[in-house]
Amino acid sequence: MVYCETTTTTTAATVTTAVAVAITKVEGCPAALSPTSSSALSHPSTPAAAAVILTPCAACKILRRRCAEKCVLAPYFPPTEPLKFTIAHRVFGASNIIKLLQELPESQRADAVNSMVYEANARLRDPIYGCAGAICHLQKQINDLQAELAKAQAEVMNMQCQNASLCDIICKQMGTLQSHNGVEENNMVPQSGAMQFNHQNSSTYLDQDANMGLSWEPLWT
Repeated sequence: MVYCETTTTTTAATVTTAVAVAITKVEGCPAALSPTSSSALSHPSTPAAAAVILTPCAACKILRRRCAEKCVLAPYFPPTEPLKFTIAHRVFGASNIIKLLQELPESQRADAVNSMVYEANARLRDPIYGCAGAICHLQKQINDLQAELAKAQAEVMNMQCQNASLCDIICKQMGTLQSHNGVEENNMVPQSGAMQFNHQNSSTYLDQDANMGLSWEPLWT
């Protein structure tokens, strides 16, 4: 009886040792029997989908509030442009901006936001006049340029008139010179004819004198 108990004890100790060795081997390779690891192998995780974090828009980030899915300010104040909302919020206020955007159709909201940001910048540069000051400055530049343009056009017209009058004077002088040259040529033609006539008359007179001399010679002889 004692021998059986000893044998049973030895067998139990052997089984316990074998189980301990098996557990040690399993602990050395936990991924083999771990249900979590087996499920992970059979169903791979999607870290990209789990890591998606919605970044709040610049308006909600500055206002320190949760950015809702249908935030009115999100399409026009992205997280990369916080200064844009800061300037508009400083002049108009967030509630006024939201109210204005809600009253407008979506097709006009982008232009409205750009206008508000531009006006806010102008108001910060010129707290008294704002956009009106910039408009007045540009209008003054337009008036000055129009005055310079009118002056330049007047000078061009004056130069054109002077050029036309100078051309008339030159044409008149050339006509006078041509008429004067024509008169001189006409005066030179009769003088040459008179000189030829006088030459012919003188030669005829000399011939007559010679003939008369010949006719008088027998009388003297």
